[in-house]
Amino acid sequence: MAALRVLVGVKRVIDFAVKVRVAPGGGGVQTQGVKHALNPFCEIALEEAVRLKEAGLAKEVIAASLGTKSSQETLRTALAVGADRAVLAEVGEGVATGPLEVATALAALVGRLQPQLVLLGKQAIDDDCNQTGQLLAAMLDWPQGTFASRVELEDGAVRVQREVDGGLETLRLRLPAVLTADLRLNEPRYATLPNIMKAKKKPMEVIPAADLGVSGGSPRLKVLQVQEPPARAGGEKVENVETLVEKLRQSGRI
Repeated sequence: MAALRVLVGVKRVIDFAVKVRVAPGGGGVQTQGVKHALNPFCEIALEEAVRLKEAGLAKEVIAASLGTKSSQETLRTALAVGADRAVLAEVGEGVATGPLEVATALAALVGRLQPQLVLLGKQAIDDDCNQTGQLLAAMLDWPQGTFASRVELEDGAVRVQREVDGGLETLRLRLPAVLTADLRLNEPRYATLPNIMKAKKKPMEVIPAADLGVSGGSPRLKVLQVQEPPARAGGEKVENVETLVEKLRQSGRI
């Protein structure tokens, strides 16, 4: 089986450990001065691609992202984890970059880079859209395996175990294909200091997103208002079960 070229889509998001605050005016969340990081599901997709390369099943891992200049930092992290090179489809500040725009950019990069496998996180933790992989597969007319919890390459195909509501489903897809990673696919590694230093010398190509067909038009989705969740009311201790039942009855819970 010939080794594959793997394209991994990654996204820069607010770090999952940061407490998100609503921006003044309620039109979104605060992003200025807030720590950003690689989207956790993208980390899982990247880890799987690197493991395929370490097993001799992939010849090259390319990390790609659609975003502003700040996304270069995220791509450097991907290079430190194990990607061979990176591509940034750069947009200006304030340009709408939803799932359709990301899929459009990735589809154009597929035409340029000719990968046999595209790996993405199943969703980003900022918007939770869970749409990019499906849109990309439709644009390319490639088979797709979403919510992958296990990936095995075969001769000219990939076997994907995916999580569904009723349990697990196994698919065999002909290559080329698009896969999206679920939480249980693997445990991502940390980038070591030597690899972080090496990543600074790895190639990163910056392409204007407009050259990949991404328009800078008005967003298709408009956030009307973002609100903090209501403060949680304090609890109350009771002496015995009878008192608990009475309290629940009085509050209309039973």
